[in-house]
Amino acid sequence: MRWFLGFIPYGRASSAYGYSQAKTVTWDEYVKEADRFWASRNDFADAIDFMGWYIDKTHRLNKVSKWDGYNQYLNYHEGWGGYRRGSYKNKAWLLTVARRVDDRAKIYSAQLKQCEQELQRGWLWRLFFG
Repeated sequence: MRWFLGFIPYGRASSAYGYSQAKTVTWDEYVKEADRFWASRNDFADAIDFMGWYIDKTHRLNKVSKWDGYNQYLNYHEGWGGYRRGSYKNKAWLLTVARRVDDRAKIYSAQLKQCEQELQRGWLWRLFFG
């Protein structure tokens, strides 16, 4: 956050914006590594691709399972280095949010498993026989 006269806040505290709330430095790294020069943080498809890239890189760098919503969220919030340093450990509010994210991910996973067989049949099958 920037301060005017030392006590009046102005400006953004972070460079994060768009669907993924990706910080500029991290987004630029994604654009370069994924060869996605025209990607935009304001494009939902690009933001989803970014999230996949971030989750995969978190798995490679910090050995966090791609299915571990709790620790994936902590990596996303604190950054890869912050996670390794354990910067989240004294942030009770963040651990609570990470638990909620993990709980929601488990609900979505269960919902997907319930309809996975139907989804694999294809849209034409579902159109006529669904």
